[in-house]
Amino acid sequence: MLKKSFYFLVVSLGSMLLPVVCLGESFTLEQVLSAPFPYGLTSAAHTPRVAWVFDNKGERNIWVADGPGFMPRQVTHYKGDDGQAIASVRLTPDGKTVVYARGSETNKEGTSANPTSLTKMPKQQVWAVNVSGGDPRLLGDVGCNEEGCEDLQVSPDGKNVVWSGKKHLWIAPIDGKKKAEQLDELAGESDTPRWSPDGKRIAFRSNRKDHSFIAVLELATKKITYLAPTTNRDADPVWSPDSKQVAFVRQPGVEFKRPLIPEFPRPWALWIADAQSGEGRELFKSGNAMEDSLPLFAFESLKFTNADRIIFASEKDGRNHLYSIAVEGGAPQLLTPGNFDVEEVALSADKRTILYTSNQNDIDRRHIWRVGATGGEPKALTSGETIEWNPIETSDGKNVLCLGSTATSPAMPYRLTSSGRELIAKNVLPAEFPEAQLVAPKQVVFKSADGLEIHGQLFTPKNQKGRGPALIFTHGGPIRQMLLGFHYMEYYHNAYAMNQYLASKGYTVLSVNYRLGIMYGRAFREPPKSVWRGASEYQDVVAGAKFLQTLDNVDPQRIGLWGGSYGGFLTAMGLARNSDIFKAGVDFHGVHDWAIFLPMWADNIEAAPDIKEARELAFKSSPVAGIANWRSPVLFVHGDDDRNVPFQQTTDLVEKLRAQNVAFEELIIPDEIHDLLRWSDWVRSYKATADFFDRKLAATPQP
Repeated sequence: MLKKSFYFLVVSLGSMLLPVVCLGESFTLEQVLSAPFPYGLTSAAHTPRVAWVFDNKGERNIWVADGPGFMPRQVTHYKGDDGQAIASVRLTPDGKTVVYARGSETNKEGTSANPTSLTKMPKQQVWAVNVSGGDPRLLGDVGCNEEGCEDLQVSPDGKNVVWSGKKHLWIAPIDGKKKAEQLDELAGESDTPRWSPDGKRIAFRSNRKDHSFIAVLELATKKITYLAPTTNRDADPVWSPDSKQVAFVRQPGVEFKRPLIPEFPRPWALWIADAQSGEGRELFKSGNAMEDSLPLFAFESLKFTNADRIIFASEKDGRNHLYSIAVEGGAPQLLTPGNFDVEEVALSADKRTILYTSNQNDIDRRHIWRVGATGGEPKALTSGETIEWNPIETSDGKNVLCLGSTATSPAMPYRLTSSGRELIAKNVLPAEFPEAQLVAPKQVVFKSADGLEIHGQLFTPKNQKGRGPALIFTHGGPIRQMLLGFHYMEYYHNAYAMNQYLASKGYTVLSVNYRLGIMYGRAFREPPKSVWRGASEYQDVVAGAKFLQTLDNVDPQRIGLWGGSYGGFLTAMGLARNSDIFKAGVDFHGVHDWAIFLPMWADNIEAAPDIKEARELAFKSSPVAGIANWRSPVLFVHGDDDRNVPFQQTTDLVEKLRAQNVAFEELIIPDEIHDLLRWSDWVRSYKATADFFDRKLAATPQP
C-alpha cells in the first residue's frame, strides 16, 4: 500500500518560550497510548464463540475466542496505521465466518475518509473472512453517510448479509460468489434492516424525512407491506421470536413553522403490528411532559424477549430505566428501580433475561447487571473499582463476556466469573504500557454558580512540590460522561490517557462532567438555556476552574483548558469569556458559531416565526460573540475532512482572532476526520498540545 508522509502546519503568533514544567515525564505519550483498544464485542448465535476488534496503534484487526477457555487469536491481518476503520462486526450463527465493514462513512461529496492521502480514494465496503483462515473476500460497497451508520445484519441461516447504503438496502451472499444486489428502490431512505427469525422477511425503516414507515419485505415474492402507516415517524423495528409480529417506536411527524427557541416535549409510543397484514395497535403511549420525551437510549433498549414481553426504556421518573410490557398490552412493569441510569442493554442467550450496564451505587463508573424479563430483583454481575461495558452471553448460556478497564489498566476483553472478572487477552498488553506509573483520579463534586452539583475526576501529579499549573478538560458529545478510569469509547480512552500523560508532566487536571452529560438524570442532561439557547453549561467550566483555584498544589494564575468537539466549544468559550481565568487553551475541532449550525439541526428553519431571534441567541451563545475579550493564546487542532464539525468553524475563528491580534497556533491535518483515524495523528496532536501548554503555562513552581 502506498504510504504518504503526514503533512501538517504549525503557525505560531507572538509566543515566547517559557521554562518547562519542573516535573519530568515518567513515561512517554507513545507508551501510554500503546495499548490496543478493543471494541465491537459480539457473539455467535449457535456456538460459544466471540469476536471483537483490536485497534493496535492504528492497525485494526478482528480477533476471536472460543469457550470454555477463550484463548484469543487473530483472524484478519491488516498492516499499518492506515486509517481504515472496522465496524459492525458480525459472526455467522455457526461462528465460522466474520462479516464486517471497513472504511469510513462518506462525506457530502460521497467519498470515504482518506487520512493517508492516497491518490486513489478508499471505499467503505463489506467484507467476510473465514475464522479458519484465508484472505477476506469483498461482498460489496456500503457508502452510508452518517457516523456509525454501518449496520450489517446476517441472515439466520448464515448465508446472506443485508445492509443499508446509498439510501437503499443491499444483500449479498456471504460466500462471495455473487455480487451484492440492491433490494429496493423506494422513495426516501431505507435503513435499519432486520431479519425475521425464520429468515423469510426483512423489516426496515423507510424514512421520508417529515414522516417514516416501518416496511416488511418478503424475500420470496418481493412484496412490501407497510405496518400501520400514518403521518408519524416510525423507527427501530424488532421481530417477535415467531416471526409473526414487529414492534417499533412511533413519534409524531414533523411540524413546520414551529418556533425554534422554546423546547417542546417529544412524546412517543410503542406499537406492534402483524407482519403479514400490516395491522397494528398501540402497546404503550408516553405522557406529554418533558420527562415523558423519547429517552436517549430508546432504540438501543427495545428488545423482544422469549417470555412474551417487550423491553423498552423510559425516563418518566427522571432516570433512564428499563420497563417490561406484555405482548398483548397492559401496564408496563419497572425492572430497574433506583436513582441511577441504564445505558447498554442486551438479551441473554435464551432471551429471557436482560444484561445491562448502569451506574447504580457507583455513579462515575459502569457495571453489568442482570434482570429477568418478567421482573425480579436485579443482580450485579460486577462491582468495585473497575469499569465494565458491552456485555454479551455465549450461545450456551454458560459465560458472560465484556470489555473492561480500571483507573490504571486500559480496556481489554474479560470473562465474568463468580468472583469477578478474568482477563482473556493476557499477553496482548505491551510491556511498555506504564500501568504502575499512572495515577488513580479522585472523584470530586463541586457546585456550579446556580447550585447544581457537578462531578469531576481530579488527576494529581505524583511527588509534586509547590504550586504548579492546572488544566480543565471538557469532553465532547455533549451526551457523554467521563469515568474514574479508561473510557469505553476510543476517543475518550485516548483523552483519558492524555490526561494521565499531562499529570505525569506536572499538570493537575480536572475532567469536568458538565451539565448536558449522561448518567446524572434527564434534568441534568436536558438543562434549560443550554447549547445555542444560552450555553448555561459553560458556568460549570468556570466552577471547575474556581475549584482548582482552591487547591494548595495549583497556581491560580496558570490554569488552562482543553477539549474536543463540544469540549472544543467550551475551550473556546473559556478563552473568549474568561481569559482572566484561562491563560491558554487547546481546541480540538470545536464549534465556534452556533448560528451557522441551526440549518443543520432543523428543516425549513427560515419559516420559523422566531428565526431572527434564534440566530441572535445562537450567536450570543457562541465563542465568536466574545472575540473582543479574547486575550489568551490558543492552539487549534482540526482535520479538514471533518464530517461532524465543519472545518469552516475553525477557519472563520482564526481570521477573527488574527484581526484582534490574538496569539494562535494551528495544527491542521489534511484529509483527517473528526474522530482521528490514524494513531500517529493522535500522537502528533497530543504532543503538540503538551508542548503548547509547556510553553504557555509552565514556569518555576510557586511556594
